[in-house]
Amino acid sequence: MPVPGAQALDWWRHAAIYQIYPRSFADADGNGVGDLAGVLARLPYLAELGIDAIWFNPWYASPQADAGYDVADYRQIDPLFGTLAEAEELIRQAHAVGIRVVVDVVPNHTSDQHPWFQAALAAGPGSAERARFWFRPGRGETGELPPTNWQGFFGGPAWSRVTEPDGTPGEWYLHLFAPEQPDFNWDHDEVREEFESVLRFWFDRGADGFRVDSAALLIKDPALPVDDPEERAYTDREEVHQVYRSWRRVADSYAGGRVLIGEVWLPDAERLARYLRPGELHTIFNFPYLECAWDAKALRAVIDDTLRLHRAVQAPATWVLSNHDVDRVVTRYGREDTSFAIYARHHGRPVDLALGTRRARAAALLTQALPGSVYLYQGEELGLWEVEEIPDELRQDPMWERKGRNPADPGRDGCRVPLPWSGEAAPFGFSPDGAEAEPWLPQPAPWHACTVEAQQGDPDSMLTLYRAALHTRRELPELREPELSWLEAPAGVLAFRRGAGFACVVNLSGRTVEVPVTGTVLLASGPLGPAGELPPDTALWIRI
Repeated sequence: MPVPGAQALDWWRHAAIYQIYPRSFADADGNGVGDLAGVLARLPYLAELGIDAIWFNPWYASPQADAGYDVADYRQIDPLFGTLAEAEELIRQAHAVGIRVVVDVVPNHTSDQHPWFQAALAAGPGSAERARFWFRPGRGETGELPPTNWQGFFGGPAWSRVTEPDGTPGEWYLHLFAPEQPDFNWDHDEVREEFESVLRFWFDRGADGFRVDSAALLIKDPALPVDDPEERAYTDREEVHQVYRSWRRVADSYAGGRVLIGEVWLPDAERLARYLRPGELHTIFNFPYLECAWDAKALRAVIDDTLRLHRAVQAPATWVLSNHDVDRVVTRYGREDTSFAIYARHHGRPVDLALGTRRARAAALLTQALPGSVYLYQGEELGLWEVEEIPDELRQDPMWERKGRNPADPGRDGCRVPLPWSGEAAPFGFSPDGAEAEPWLPQPAPWHACTVEAQQGDPDSMLTLYRAALHTRRELPELREPELSWLEAPAGVLAFRRGAGFACVVNLSGRTVEVPVTGTVLLASGPLGPAGELPPDTALWIRI
């Protein structure tokens, strides 16, 4: 059957989009790494969950220096995950069960194994091949110092020096992330043409959209200032909007409502809104909401700011609690400090998993009741927590290495541990029975209580709550309304109405309160009091 609402070209305005981290979702061939065949086998699970689309982290051919964000070929699937034919079949079968497919695209940088970069190394200084990247001579008497003092996001200098074809120390190249990820020069016409071609390649194969990695970083100041403490030389430069206006024209040339979704981390809300102007990106990720503490006043401010920002440019808001770069929400909400910052994690601090789970359940109902689209990260619906006890020798995140193996900031591996599907012991159905290879990251033994199998028939499980919320969200016309109206509520309680007949109430205070809305309870994130009171860290959906 076709994708439901195929004529609804604005499907992305209210979609529930499920993020799949391919190496950790499901392993069909038993090598300990997830693959496309594993995803294909689990499509019925995703359809039953009630999502509208899948977003895949990079599945391209890659040396995997940064989990696929170092792309060697944007038109091929990495053999680790499968084949191009399997990707095409996965898109086709996803569409057949009513699920759209969004593909990650990584335009700021590539792999040092990409043919263009290998050609640049071989061609030498001043060549046309090097003009596609940021090659520059070093400073100092012999060029021994990098061209600028910029630091990479993963730690360490943002420049690496190459050995020239004649064996001598030579130029330096820019990499805002790991050395294996050289930055493209987006002032070069061939770079722009290549990526428009890549978009068309996947649109031609049925992809419904792209999530644009590091979307604000593409354009650099060609003057390359030596010092740039505010990162203005490579973040959010005006010319980047030309790129997305061009991409939007490509997307709009295809039928079916193709979408461009930007990963844009910017503290300035007004600058952020510029990416959503008509003719640019369709949506952007809402990182202020993800980073916000579990606090009623702070969350209301973020929600109000988000809706105001998007209203001004007539774009839909997005809401997200977790992804492949951040600590899992159960763990974050179980700490004393419930806020999050990507470069200042709180690893090693005490975590109350019961408290974190209770809050995560309430946050799920809050998030899915807000106007706009919602993103779920795989395993969120199972109530998984951050795995902090990974042996150092098994960690693979380059952020861990380049930041000096800091135990308080061990990188992102803990949220990327393979999913538990069934059984009482690892690999919990992630790999087939009898598989010789262990999962690429170790799964904690207590996850036996979090498997899909264990939660399947439990009316009180996280999985049951997510399924009920997603299906209710899809069915209620009020939850497609573009706005909300705040209702009077006790201190520490959020209450709002959507349309004429739906309300959401969330108690973030430390005391039990009377529900400030009269109506029929549709869903509750936890047990209510004997007279229907709302305990702390509990949320309700109400039919008014």
